[in-house]
Amino acid sequence: MVDGIFYAKAAAFIGAAIAMSIGSAGPSLGQGLVGMKTCENIGKYPASASAIQRAMIVGMGIIESSAVYNLIIAGILLWVGYSL
Repeated sequence: MVDGIFYAKAAAFIGAAIAMSIGSAGPSLGQGLVGMKTCENIGKYPASASAIQRAMIVGMGIIESSAVYNLIIAGILLWVGYSL
């Protein structure tokens, strides 16, 4: 019985680590691409920099929400692992 609990805890902790490592790669790449394109467009069209910046901030918020969801899932997995 003790071995089963040990394996469940190990699976929860490994799952949390995988969720944060793989789950944060996508949003970080997406934010980098958004920042790159924003800088390119502000360089091309400096007169509309404020509109481009507003759109970038909204896009970054949407992208960051997936990283926050990964953090919540990893936190739940850690909580389940410690409560076993």
